[in-house]
Amino acid sequence: MTAYPQTPLTARLAELRADFPILAQTVRPGVPLIYLDNGATAQKPRHVIAAMSDYYERLNSNVHRGVHSFSEKATAAYEAAREKLRAFINAAHAREVIFTRNTTESVNLVAQAWGNAHLRPGDEILISEMEHHANIVPWHMAAERTGAIVRAVPITDDGRLDMDAYRALLSSGRVKMVALTHVSNVLGTINPARELAALAHAAGALIFLDAAQSAPHMTIDVREIDADFLAFSGHKMLGPTGIGILYGKLALLEAMPPFLGGGSMIDRVTLTKTTYAGLPQKFEAGTPAIAEAVGLGAAVDYLNAVGLEAIHAHEQAIIGYTLERLSEIAGVTVYGPTAEARAGLVAFTLRGVHAHDLSAGLDSAGIAVRAGHHCTMPLHDKLGIPASTRASFYLYNTFEEADKLVEAVEKVRAFFTR
Repeated sequence: MTAYPQTPLTARLAELRADFPILAQTVRPGVPLIYLDNGATAQKPRHVIAAMSDYYERLNSNVHRGVHSFSEKATAAYEAAREKLRAFINAAHAREVIFTRNTTESVNLVAQAWGNAHLRPGDEILISEMEHHANIVPWHMAAERTGAIVRAVPITDDGRLDMDAYRALLSSGRVKMVALTHVSNVLGTINPARELAALAHAAGALIFLDAAQSAPHMTIDVREIDADFLAFSGHKMLGPTGIGILYGKLALLEAMPPFLGGGSMIDRVTLTKTTYAGLPQKFEAGTPAIAEAVGLGAAVDYLNAVGLEAIHAHEQAIIGYTLERLSEIAGVTVYGPTAEARAGLVAFTLRGVHAHDLSAGLDSAGIAVRAGHHCTMPLHDKLGIPASTRASFYLYNTFEEADKLVEAVEKVRAFFTR
């Protein structure tokens, strides 16, 4: 029997896995599911599923608009979830936490509401070569509307941000917004958020952090980072789909115009003029995702009970082990930095085998991974590859599953080279 490294979750792993009903399924008879596509979406524990079911069974009503008791209870549950998210990222005020549909909507909200009001021709927006399309396209659109210019911070050969290039780009004096990922969804690179923010602020720019791949896996303190804006998605952190978070500093959000118009986000409407509600309602037009917010609040409870530090340590141990094992396979190329500088995911290629064929071969072994460009076409162009295969781990994954992944990759290699 292999002696695997011990992590803070080792003794609890069987108990934790039992909380996730889907993990007990088989892909086909005799082939158990090994779920390694957590970077795309995470599985949901019974605690979250039960919280949403309980809301629909006992509390279902619209929020903020009714004076009847069910509306008041639903509103209390919805706002309690917001407070849990505030504490989760250590925001100063619950009004700094805006519910959106996902990270993508959060980026678009800032790119439009803040960008339209503040960007002018010749202003610069910094992104990087490792960004997800969700943190590229909205800024391209903002630049087209305003005449601003989007520039990209290059990455080094080992998949890290080129900090010298970052400083040089900031020195132009024209940068108004820095929009960077906290953790790369392909390279796994953990970017130095606090340093990035300090350098941006010293240059007179704001910073927006895409935390979609970091918030589910490690402790985030927006005040310690000094982030101006930060966004993440519920479905990647054990919560439901259709709910995301935008954090923004209070003064910035208060000064921004609304993103969407309609019910709930108004103070008063006449036939000739509209005045807007205060935060956070100003940015939450229409009926919100109430049950989803309750579910996300339950996911936060679950993550807090397990412990973000324990989760991060567990994932780093597994990814370190996986990187070592993958290096033993001829023809495998791994992208990104060493284990201590990355989160719990790995993108790789197998010489002579397309990523989709490799993924299909892994699926035959019951292993769910991601294949393609992972919404990072510029990064894959930079790497000189059309696609890659990505395995992404979470708190319920095991070293045994990492071994099964490596064994399956070797079998695919042997099949295509026979």
